[in-house]
Amino acid sequence: MDTRSDTTPSGVATLVSHLSSGLVGHEYLIERLLVSLLAGGHMLVEGAPGLAKTRAVKWLSDAVEGSFARIQCTPDLMPSDLTGTLVYRPQDAGFEFVQGPVFNNLVLVDEINRAPPKVQSALLEAMAEHQVTVGNDTHKLSDPFLVVATQNPIEHDGTFPLPEAQLDRFMLHVVLQLPDIDTERRILDLVESEGQEGVVPFEPMSLDKLSEAREAVRGVHLAPELRDYIVRLVDATRQGSLSEDVEHAVSPRGTLALAASARARAYLKGRDYAMPEDVAALAADTLAHRLVLSWRAVADGRRPRDLIADIVSAVEPL
Repeated sequence: MDTRSDTTPSGVATLVSHLSSGLVGHEYLIERLLVSLLAGGHMLVEGAPGLAKTRAVKWLSDAVEGSFARIQCTPDLMPSDLTGTLVYRPQDAGFEFVQGPVFNNLVLVDEINRAPPKVQSALLEAMAEHQVTVGNDTHKLSDPFLVVATQNPIEHDGTFPLPEAQLDRFMLHVVLQLPDIDTERRILDLVESEGQEGVVPFEPMSLDKLSEAREAVRGVHLAPELRDYIVRLVDATRQGSLSEDVEHAVSPRGTLALAASARARAYLKGRDYAMPEDVAALAADTLAHRLVLSWRAVADGRRPRDLIADIVSAVEPL
């Protein structure tokens, strides 16, 4: 899958090229990262260890101006380790708020499911409201503000599964698979060449250019028929034959996320209008993590992504 097209805006095309040079075989992940960045939504990346989840976010931080912080989650992490804390200053006989790592433009929350519920709750306010409340004061976060969280699906000891309310704050939930043999060889060649030659210097995209790109994404046309298509996809999780497998359906936040991400994908493809293919391509990543299946569907081995795939096949664009 080629993330870039001949009509992709030059600044974004350069960004895609840079990320592609350091993330071999991750066109899918690159596209989703840029969709989140351009649409202003947070992203959860799930995959086994060694699939370049952390590397991808670091490359993104090098490709765009702004501050970056990484939070390594552990079971003993405290909310103040994330948001910051009040520090007593004897010289002033008062308290001063010292900002935590969440006060950065791009925040990598590594292995988020290892963070205890209190930390996840603190992150919830930051992601949803772009602010942090400490004591009686509320502090605004940086603009732009993007959280990319990772989680490991194969280890469960010492983890705290993300509640549905937390999952719902992620615009995209991306699931990575192991590479094929040809891609793995290219990964080996890339790492070997980096060790010998180093990384080629790159001029990062400025925050002003990013702001312009985001404004252009908001201007991407979403035809009434396409809006109806998005709404009907979401409504199919609430009623109809497939909804019998659903305990809790997708909320309107899922509708908004699918519309915003479709606009961003269309912009990446060099179009000023979104198409049904944009919606279909992003439906699973924007809707599946917002579903809770019924116990019968789970017992039958059904997965949320299977259900969304069936819905996309059953609901036709107008």
